[in-house]
Amino acid sequence: SLAGWALGQAGLKTKTRKGLAALILAANMPDTDVFLGRVPWEPLAMHRGFTHGLAGISLMPPLLAGLLWLLDRWQVSRGATIKSRLEMRWGWLVALCYFGAITHPLLDLLTTYSVQLLSPFSSAWYHADGLFIIDLWLCLLLGTAIFWSVRIEKKGGQWRRPAQAAIGIACAYIGLNLLITDRAVAAVRGWAGERQAEAIFASPQPIYFWRRQLVWREQDCYRRSAFDPLGKGFATVSACQPTNLDDRRVLAAIRRAPALRAFLRWSVLPVAEVEAGRCSTTVSIGDARYGESGARSRLRRQSVVPTGAAGC
Repeated sequence: SLAGWALGQAGLKTKTRKGLAALILAANMPDTDVFLGRVPWEPLAMHRGFTHGLAGISLMPPLLAGLLWLLDRWQVSRGATIKSRLEMRWGWLVALCYFGAITHPLLDLLTTYSVQLLSPFSSAWYHADGLFIIDLWLCLLLGTAIFWSVRIEKKGGQWRRPAQAAIGIACAYIGLNLLITDRAVAAVRGWAGERQAEAIFASPQPIYFWRRQLVWREQDCYRRSAFDPLGKGFATVSACQPTNLDDRRVLAAIRRAPALRAFLRWSVLPVAEVEAGRCSTTVSIGDARYGESGARSRLRRQSVVPTGAAGC
């Protein structure tokens, strides 16, 4: 919402009636997939799948533009007063829907949560690790700029400048974070040498944005470290944590539980944990991107498998 609103306050909202609404709504539009988790088509049911990919972003903006155009026609037919006094320009309305929509996967791409950019043609996840999932400093920057822009606009001043400056600063901030991430990944590859360091994630921290928590796969286990360019640099690498995905109890649970299979389609670094009891075994599957005890984090799925022991 802040990204779309900032683009509007930078001047794009003056291109057509309903311009600001187009930018803000389009910036949120890809997340309509959160309501589609039960649809039978997997790419659409996957969060950050089809609606966040190039194909979805190509198709959705004209639909939103059409709805806004119909709303505008209905308002005009009822004699509603148009405060902006702008003309309705269909071409610009569609263009602004595209501008707003593209900000969403680009921002999501910068997080470790990742995006399926080529869905439905590929289920590969892409990530740049440049921002925390909700970046405090970026939100404060854009929010403050929008606030001042709106205040200046009401007074008839140069209201575009605060938003334009904030967008420039935001781009520089993102560029700096990408550079830090590149150095962190290079440190991992330098340490690994001939070892196979795959699926490297360098997670920015919530407030200390320059710090990175590192996790990567090495065959059937995960290693961890940290990187702080303003501190000690590349930290000591942890022992390898097994994924446990080849455990027969984990495999049995995956076969039994659709929720586990769905989670594995999303998870990039899945890790399993088994709690064995006499009558049942609890299998938890999480993602190593989110904490050292990935299978114990809140972002996980569980399944209870009966052991079939006598008397149970």
